[in-house]
Amino acid sequence: MTTSLITGATAGLGAAFARRLAGDGHALVLVARDERRLESCAAELGRRYGVPVEVLAADLSAQDGIAAVEARLADADRPVDVLVNNAGFGNRGTFLNVPVADELTMLTLHCEAVLRLTSAAAAAMRERGRGFVVNVASVAAFVPRGTYAASKSWVLRFSEGVALELAGTGVRVMALCPGFVRTEFHGRAGMDVSGLPGFAWLDADKVVAAAIRDLAVGKTVSVPDVRYKVAVALARAVPSNAFGRLSSGLGRKYGPR
Repeated sequence: MTTSLITGATAGLGAAFARRLAGDGHALVLVARDERRLESCAAELGRRYGVPVEVLAADLSAQDGIAAVEARLADADRPVDVLVNNAGFGNRGTFLNVPVADELTMLTLHCEAVLRLTSAAAAAMRERGRGFVVNVASVAAFVPRGTYAASKSWVLRFSEGVALELAGTGVRVMALCPGFVRTEFHGRAGMDVSGLPGFAWLDADKVVAAAIRDLAVGKTVSVPDVRYKVAVALARAVPSNAFGRLSSGLGRKYGPR
């Protein structure tokens, strides 16, 4: 049986990945900070889909949490075939209005944890000659807008580079770059997104379905939905300083992703 490990698995895109992969018959390893919520999600997924579900409570903004998940990914006796690096958060406010400690916590979660978990998973997968890694970035990765966007740009470029290095090994790596998704993300960050138009929002299950289709055909970057494909094309075509001014205005109002 194929086994998938998902970080940030109790809500939003992580929960959507868990539902989809369980529905496809994958055994799951769910990773998040809240053990009680993990156990509840695991029980529900096990009942609904009839697949084994393991839980691993870990804070991926802390060194011991990253190390615990690294060890699980490197366990040759319990191989992981699919890794979804989804855990993340946003800080409310512009760069100089956010405590540096909070920004560093974000970088640990978005960059160091993604690097170390991808390394642990990909090394084990390469030995077996197969495997998939999905690193959740954001359309914010394509625009200059503070630490969140910079961290997601790193996830995007890192994933593209690792995908090239692993070409021909049977291991695929893809960066997923969604736009605004209806999840708990903004509420947890205290961001008011009530004024964002309805057409800007994406459904988490549809984002995951698009990601899995793109992964299956070998894409290294997935931008779900034509609306955000157009936005990314504009971001690439328009001078970065002009697009950055526009996106900074939206960012101050609505926050990241």
